[in-house]
Amino acid sequence: MSQEYRGPGASMPRAQRIRVGGIAVAAFLLVALATTTWYTVEPEEVAVVTRFGAYVRTEEPGLHFKWPFGLEKAVRVKKDRNQKEEFGFRTVRADVRTQYSQQDYSNESIMLTGDLNQADVEWTVQYNIKAPQAYLFRVRAPERTLRAIAESAMRAVIGDRSVTEVLTVGKTEIEEECRTTLQSILNQYESGIHIVFVKLQDVFPPEAVKPSFTDVEAAKQEKEEMILQAQKSYNEAIPAAEGVAKQLISEAEGYAIDRVNRAKGEAERFSKILAEYEKAPEVTRKRIYLETMREVLPRLRSKVILDGEAGGVLPLLDLNALKGGER
Repeated sequence: MSQEYRGPGASMPRAQRIRVGGIAVAAFLLVALATTTWYTVEPEEVAVVTRFGAYVRTEEPGLHFKWPFGLEKAVRVKKDRNQKEEFGFRTVRADVRTQYSQQDYSNESIMLTGDLNQADVEWTVQYNIKAPQAYLFRVRAPERTLRAIAESAMRAVIGDRSVTEVLTVGKTEIEEECRTTLQSILNQYESGIHIVFVKLQDVFPPEAVKPSFTDVEAAKQEKEEMILQAQKSYNEAIPAAEGVAKQLISEAEGYAIDRVNRAKGEAERFSKILAEYEKAPEVTRKRIYLETMREVLPRLRSKVILDGEAGGVLPLLDLNALKGGER
């Protein structure tokens, strides 16, 4: 007669089996209790603790304990770490040489400007979480909401400007206005998100019109260079001409002052001589004659002095000397 097979515990008494089962259940409960009562919060994180789904407290980095078996749950939030959302492109790997996704994100980047042109705008939004409780419970899907609001704000700002402003001089104003608008909407939603900055990465015309736009921009740059060159020539020529004019004016004024002073001096000298002449005419006449001769005679190269009573002058002249020498 064949014997019926019984398991390894078939020969174990029923009370003993109950005791072993109880020990197994107790061990499982102890393990579950040990693994569900403590948790660790990493640096730059906080833990938002809920009890039966309701907010209870917020824990800082470190080791913490909570009610076991899921009665309390801890949701970790990266509170102090700056996070980034990319629009119009995606970074695959940020390394020494950054790699970007080849997927087309033109649905995010192609925008209509205020002058009815198109611009391909790629930008990033950097943010951090200032209020973890609001971040988790005030807004459903906060990251998706952030992306939707950011794209709406950027399109509104781009739509108020010309394509030239968007591509050239207006980037800083666009970034600041978009950041302000985005932060204002997030504050109205009580999202708990703080926008650090909005940064335009690349702004360029769509591929279909890029060659024509490049030609236009080249012409504008050439125009600006010519204007700058003309201003440079103007700034060099005008000060030089003004300097020459001031120099001529100064010289003329100096000459006029000198002539006036000389005339005044001569007039004063003549008045003094006249006064002396009236006192002693003969003496003054001789003195004037001698002073004049003293100034004139040194300028003569050769001098011939004749006696006023001499009858002829030929015997006194050395004609050979006069012929070969100075006259």
